[in-house]
Amino acid sequence: MTRRAYTVRVAEDPADRELCFALRKQVFVAEQGVPEEIEYDEHDAGAVHVLAVDEDGVALGTGRLLTGQAAPAQGTGDPAVGSLGRLAVSREARGLGVGAALVRAIEDAARDRGLTAVDLHAQTHALGFYERLGYSPYGEEYQEAGIPHRGMRRAL
Repeated sequence: MTRRAYTVRVAEDPADRELCFALRKQVFVAEQGVPEEIEYDEHDAGAVHVLAVDEDGVALGTGRLLTGQAAPAQGTGDPAVGSLGRLAVSREARGLGVGAALVRAIEDAARDRGLTAVDLHAQTHALGFYERLGYSPYGEEYQEAGIPHRGMRRAL
């Protein structure tokens, strides 16, 4: 696998957000069979989206941070916990460190907003990836979009 130079940034303009959504469609809808109508939700508009692009502007990965009432942890009453989600890396960029760089960028965005922890819903095949980044699983395995998941959390 050839190393590719890339940068990670907060997707603040509409063109960047469209790259994020297109990559999510490629990974979650086309590859994993997640129904398109549940891939995009009412939280996308207020989420912090991050985007990894190569030197040619090709999208390599994306993820989002939910805060406030949109974050699932709000159901537990903890406003200091954000929710990392929709982490997707293109097939050709897997194994290059893009996923870890996106997670760290989301954590930085969470710290910038005064959050003290980040929760996520990990597909069970990705538990090891998140554990290597300092996340700890909790609770029982459950199904989300027909895919087995576990809750995970990392204190910041």
